[in-house]
Amino acid sequence: MTLRLILTRHAKSSWDDPLQEDHDRILNERGRRSAPAIGGWLKEHGYLPDEVLCSTATRTRETLERLGLPEVETDFVRRLYHAPSDVMMDVLKGATGKTVLMIGHNPGIADFADRLLAKAPAHPQFMRYPTCATLVAEFPENEWRAVRFHTARAVDFVVPRDLID
Repeated sequence: MTLRLILTRHAKSSWDDPLQEDHDRILNERGRRSAPAIGGWLKEHGYLPDEVLCSTATRTRETLERLGLPEVETDFVRRLYHAPSDVMMDVLKGATGKTVLMIGHNPGIADFADRLLAKAPAHPQFMRYPTCATLVAEFPENEWRAVRFHTARAVDFVVPRDLID
């Protein structure tokens, strides 16, 4: 049995209030359109998590809600807020589901995605990992604590602009 990770960067957030704390920023209109499009794509392809690991930031929580996926065990993890890739890996190693959705932030999430894979997908936006970009990757291991960098296989990758204008 392989393990599957769905790695999603939060949808586009609002900068309308310059005094608002970064952690508390909400999604902007584009983000509110992108998250449901990505959620629909995940459902259409059968990429449904049985566990969610999500940053505690408002924009990651709102992204998760707007994905519209079936409710599963969800952990809101403060360490995922602007986490570097090593911290993201440490959090992932504590997962218990077989298909885990992790929602985080750049620049850590782009680096994490790149370091996870044995070979990056050919998608032109992969290295940039724009808002709401989503990677589906599979690991050959049977438990999360055994996963290592550069061992996952990219199953799929999408960005909102692939789905909506």
